[in-house]
Amino acid sequence: MSELVETRKRLDSLTGLRWIAAFAVFGFHIHAAGLTDDPALKAVLSALFSAGAAGVPFFFVLSGMVLTWSARPGTTAGVFWRRRAARVLPNHVLTWLAVLALLAVSGAAVSIGPSLSGLVLLQSWVPSPEYYFAGNTPAWSLSGELAFYAAFPLLLPLLRRIPGHRLGWAALGLLAGIWAVPLLSMLLPDDLAYWFVWIFPVTRALEFALGIVVALLVAAGRWRGPGLTAAAMIALAAYATVPFVWERWGWVAWTAGPFALLIGAAAANDATGTRASFLASRPMVWLGEISFAFYLVHQPVIRVLQRLVGTEQPVPVVLVAVVVMLAVAMLAAWLLYRFVERPLERRLR
Repeated sequence: MSELVETRKRLDSLTGLRWIAAFAVFGFHIHAAGLTDDPALKAVLSALFSAGAAGVPFFFVLSGMVLTWSARPGTTAGVFWRRRAARVLPNHVLTWLAVLALLAVSGAAVSIGPSLSGLVLLQSWVPSPEYYFAGNTPAWSLSGELAFYAAFPLLLPLLRRIPGHRLGWAALGLLAGIWAVPLLSMLLPDDLAYWFVWIFPVTRALEFALGIVVALLVAAGRWRGPGLTAAAMIALAAYATVPFVWERWGWVAWTAGPFALLIGAAAANDATGTRASFLASRPMVWLGEISFAFYLVHQPVIRVLQRLVGTEQPVPVVLVAVVVMLAVAMLAAWLLYRFVERPLERRLR
């Protein structure tokens, strides 16, 4: 596998951004849970989190960026795959089995096919929500990540062949491809179109490849995007306007470009030491470090506590419930990070 050769600085701002993206997904699932029928609170949750699923496109672009930045000379494809498996599988397997156990205890039907496909992270290749959303629903994105990891040792050398002065055009070409996916989906029925745009690992790999190119631009000193503050404002504006965009473009395309700008700006800021960012502060880095575990545990926590709280509750009850859900999810994430993710990753690597 061909890699970048020079020593890389830590990109702590990207770690901090991981938490913000994970929290947006948490908020999206809180919004979708229907905890309240109060119009004012529903309007606030909608304004803040109706676009929270956009955290997933952010993660896909970020993944390409981080893997490229951390690539090292002499790392074989086998070593890379083993390290990625050590990073992802302990948390996934434990949370997946825990969710299946909860479903069984609650009396919910557990199908063998979707359960096994989810356990081995192949569920996103099946165009049926009974498969890709089975079990621990957020794990569908890991199925895409697994496909990206499989392709990375081939994809990185291919993209590194692009001359430096053409990397910007490559990024624009990938972004154009991301915008073309919803157009192609118009040829499909609605259910297949949703899978094709939002779930299918092949179409989602365009975001991952965009992250690779962003990393190559920053590493080559050719990043010409806006500064971190301006990029953050652009990304925030894109996030806030997702509900007003034609749905199929709002799923991914609308935010992919702004998120790439934000990731590139944060990486360039850290790489050059231009300006200290609160994203790189110790609290934000810690939150970013537990964000993967948080992403995997937050929806099971919401589901379990929602059964206790119920739906359409008074505003004070809902607010307390949301705070408790967040606190429990963060505690579970820290425990998973501290006692499963980190020790098993070190051992398996």
